[in-house]
Amino acid sequence: MKRRTFLLACGSTAFAASASSRLRIGQIGTEHAHAGGKMAAMRSLTDLWEVVGVTGPKGYEGVKSMTVEELLAGPDLKAIAVETTIEASCEMARRCIEAGKHVHLDKPGALQHDEFRTMRLEAEKRGLTVQMGYMLRYNPAFELLFQAVREGWLGEITEIDAAMGKLADPGTRQKIGELEGGGLFELAGHIIDAAMTILGKPASVTAFSTPVGTDGVKDNQMAVLQYAKATAVIRCNHADPFGGPRRRFNVTGTEGAFEIVPLESGMVNLSITKARGAYKNGTQSFQLDVPKDRYAAEFVDLAKIVRGEKKLAWDAAHDIAVHETVLRAAGVWK
Repeated sequence: MKRRTFLLACGSTAFAASASSRLRIGQIGTEHAHAGGKMAAMRSLTDLWEVVGVTGPKGYEGVKSMTVEELLAGPDLKAIAVETTIEASCEMARRCIEAGKHVHLDKPGALQHDEFRTMRLEAEKRGLTVQMGYMLRYNPAFELLFQAVREGWLGEITEIDAAMGKLADPGTRQKIGELEGGGLFELAGHIIDAAMTILGKPASVTAFSTPVGTDGVKDNQMAVLQYAKATAVIRCNHADPFGGPRRRFNVTGTEGAFEIVPLESGMVNLSITKARGAYKNGTQSFQLDVPKDRYAAEFVDLAKIVRGEKKLAWDAAHDIAVHETVLRAAGVWK
């Protein structure tokens, strides 16, 4: 039996030995593409989380199905993973915040920016965390990249080139066709969030859409994020049969370059003009160990935050700026 299948087949009561020290968490919605994976990740972290229930049209074996009202009223419930449709996600996150819960909110978070901004600031006001589901934040290659930028390994950053594509099946085409921002709005927030973790909010954003199909779906998009001394080019192509292997993130600076390809592989090509720690000057390629569960680190970090051991590294101002930039990059907001 595969690991994820096993986890979904096991009830949380099977791990009662560590229940006294666990935090209580629930999931609202099962419609998001990442919903099943997030549930599996939470249930795998048996020393940190007790999953008390799930709401939505699809249940999980061994997890209690509940209404939203029942879940939010549960005793000692600390956090909620919001995995609804995009259209419903921000309103549901707001309800969780008003009920005093920390929130894990999957991307992109909302259709309308004003709604997202209001929700995110309300959480900040109440001292609650909204952890956006941008999984690259916790990928070891990106963690090393962020460290390299912070410590000046690459000098002044001059460019970022990033792509996140796939070959969309008919169901996916239909879903992104229903979104004004198309495929980029639904998917590319991951790499825009990473780019803005490095460079901050851009001075301007220029969006391009050159559809490949004949159904009117925005399936081939690009955006240029412009800064005072740098540009970030973001591509999202849903008509690419080799989109997965070609997903990449490349950062260039005045003293080096850092390339991750494929995006979540942990494969790094690093070029630096000066030796840094364990890395020599010149070009080197290496493989970092990447956890099999791409989401587990999110919920490990969330547990530390809920317990007051740390603050989330990405604050409300960052998340609000990312949401605005995603909308601009998708051509929704000029």
